[in-house]
Amino acid sequence: MAITRALVRRPSPRLAEGLLTHLERVPVDADLAVRQWQQYVDALTVAGWTTVEVPPADDCPDGVFVEDTMVVYGDLAVIARAGATERRPEAAAAAEAVQAQGYRLAHIDAPGTFDGGDILKVGATVYVGQGGRTNQSGFEQLRAHLEPLGAQVVPVPVRKVLHLKSAVTALPDGTVIGYEPLVDDPSAFPSFRAVPEEAGSHVVLLDDRRLLMAASAPRSAALFSELGYTPVPVDITEFEKLEGCVTCLSVRLRG
Repeated sequence: MAITRALVRRPSPRLAEGLLTHLERVPVDADLAVRQWQQYVDALTVAGWTTVEVPPADDCPDGVFVEDTMVVYGDLAVIARAGATERRPEAAAAAEAVQAQGYRLAHIDAPGTFDGGDILKVGATVYVGQGGRTNQSGFEQLRAHLEPLGAQVVPVPVRKVLHLKSAVTALPDGTVIGYEPLVDDPSAFPSFRAVPEEAGSHVVLLDDRRLLMAASAPRSAALFSELGYTPVPVDITEFEKLEGCVTCLSVRLRG
């Protein structure tokens, strides 16, 4: 049985100050966010995952979105140089945490930038969103780190949303899913299925059948059930207000 661990980081008291790119700012309930984060962590635990808490980053409003600090492939964790300068302090403690789990580290150097939310892994293919937080140098450095490990690193456009995984994720069978009005180029993926809600674009694969997803996408959950999967909904409204989703609240480590 594969060892399944997830890095998580509790929300900062300054969460409501998080960066916004495509949404208008609305009030965020920081106390509710902490409760929702705990429910998310609990859902991972109930599904058999071991959660590893990265030290808090209270001065980093976006620190809860820990996925953006890295991409993990095989035994290598490539540590991000965030596209938003304000977010770069988030990476150091996350790097230490993943190294403590036995992963080798590589780093992106200036002028390269990438956010982990721009990286979608489907088997040996690594799709890298470009157009926002991840630049050409970041893409080229990622490719140099990952191709020797057997990855095929493919650039895809991202202009309508913050990150690639704000638009698409993938089902266990490799089908890429997304809310089509927010996907720049569905033809970039060999197999694409449209979902009826924006929040339905985002799933975390708990195993071959269970999909952790936002409770705000009931029609998408019904679609996944029809396809033979078991949706595990969690309420993440306070993070959705900050362009967050279920994927960016953890770094999944499988090995």
